[in-house]
Amino acid sequence: MARVLSLFRPQPFLALVSRRKPTLCKMSMDSRAREVFAAAVEAVQPDTVVRQSMERKEDSVIINGHKFTLKHNLHLVGFGKAVLGMAAEAERIVGDHLVKGVISVPHGIQQTLQQHGKDHLLLKENSRIRVMEGAKHNLPDVDAQKAAEAIKQLASELTEKDLLLVLISGGGSALLPAPIPPISLQEKHDVTRKLAGAGATIQELNTVRRALSFLKGGGLAHCAHPAQVVSLILSDVIGDPVDLIASGPTVWSEVWPEEVLSVLERYKLLNSLPASVKDVLGRPSPRWRENKDESNKSGHVLNAVIGSNSIALKCAGRRARELGFRPVVLAPGVCGDVRSVSRLYGLLARFACSREEPPPEIAAELLRLGPEVGVETWDLCRTMQVLGEGRTEGWGSTCLLAGGEPTVELTGNGRGGRNQELALRVGLELRGLKLPPNGPVFLSGGTDGQDGPTEAAGAITDWGVYEEAQAKGLDIDNFLTNNDSYTFFTCLSAGQRLLVPGLTCTNVMDVHMLLIPPIPH
Repeated sequence: MARVLSLFRPQPFLALVSRRKPTLCKMSMDSRAREVFAAAVEAVQPDTVVRQSMERKEDSVIINGHKFTLKHNLHLVGFGKAVLGMAAEAERIVGDHLVKGVISVPHGIQQTLQQHGKDHLLLKENSRIRVMEGAKHNLPDVDAQKAAEAIKQLASELTEKDLLLVLISGGGSALLPAPIPPISLQEKHDVTRKLAGAGATIQELNTVRRALSFLKGGGLAHCAHPAQVVSLILSDVIGDPVDLIASGPTVWSEVWPEEVLSVLERYKLLNSLPASVKDVLGRPSPRWRENKDESNKSGHVLNAVIGSNSIALKCAGRRARELGFRPVVLAPGVCGDVRSVSRLYGLLARFACSREEPPPEIAAELLRLGPEVGVETWDLCRTMQVLGEGRTEGWGSTCLLAGGEPTVELTGNGRGGRNQELALRVGLELRGLKLPPNGPVFLSGGTDGQDGPTEAAGAITDWGVYEEAQAKGLDIDNFLTNNDSYTFFTCLSAGQRLLVPGLTCTNVMDVHMLLIPPIPH
């Protein structure tokens, strides 16, 4: 195993990881973990990401290195949970050239933002942007369909002199439902729900969604042609694939009925399809015919991811350094079963906290687990390399950061979410290690501020959870079997281990954090 790790000895990388002694900090490990998480969330606030991605220069705007001329030719549309704040900031920057706009946002979002004192994320009174609320409970509904129709109408009226700014965030798919007639909204929803229930992948779901939708899979960009289209995207999908975020309304993709029918056949849904769906899938492909002047259509579209888990982790690392830690980013795409993910973090904690060279079995199991939970072998080797050098050279405290979206198998009906369950399981994995401040601390939190049907975003844990649970007579296995992690943490330490940031107004999946204290020699 030492030989395997020696293959991954990237000296230039290690030079980037500061070798200077970190500054001392008198805050507790728990408080510092919360500060680092807050920095991650702050970095991907909807107004912040728009402000950092749009540079105004007189009568032009620079986005992603591209310069666009403004001549009172700007139109704006948007859809997603964070889009209201994105639109408010965009209007502040280029509002003097804005002709009109339409955004589709979650039901009740304006009132919620007002109640939480988030007025900076609301549009001004004389705004030229029309706000349409819909998609109650994150499901496409008639209100969201009306908003989608208004967005389609606006895009369809544009000319080659116009610039369409499209704002997209998580939840955008449910807020932009536009089934191709004669398919009804309910019929489209039923087909995708059955597919999801049968175990279809996100790629397969999007293949079907695109085929049944007028605006997804590049449909919105098609409507807006020949106008210039610029999409600013706040990503809530691992790897930031622009064709999957909100089902890619500004990403050109041809839909072939044969491919769609193959997916439906795979999950034995062909025979139960409504007549309207069969009608649409029986039409010649593709969904729309290219106009002769549309051959260079992709050149009229710029898709820019302006907020993501990677950006959140980068800013979290900066705050961790200010608080006396040496930051190390493991990976932004951790996924897979929460039990395997918790095992990974437990092993990394043991690897980092070993006073001597850790047993080779730890590194071997980490490398076996990595691909199972979305972590590349290279990233694990690099991380173990840095942790090992930190131990031997006495670099002080380390903050290991990662992100993603693990999954939880539902076996009970308790209250909790994937972040609280992950934190609880990692606490058990830390069995036998020292308690803070001499032992590791783990945090898992959802950047949207809500983990499952609870008021918490996640939790902070260490080996002390087991000891306290034992002292209080709490059966941890029962809580885990019932998926009742929120109730468990509420009973523990008077709920103080819960992470409750309140309404965050954003979502770039989850942040995982493992704080490692200095290892004494």
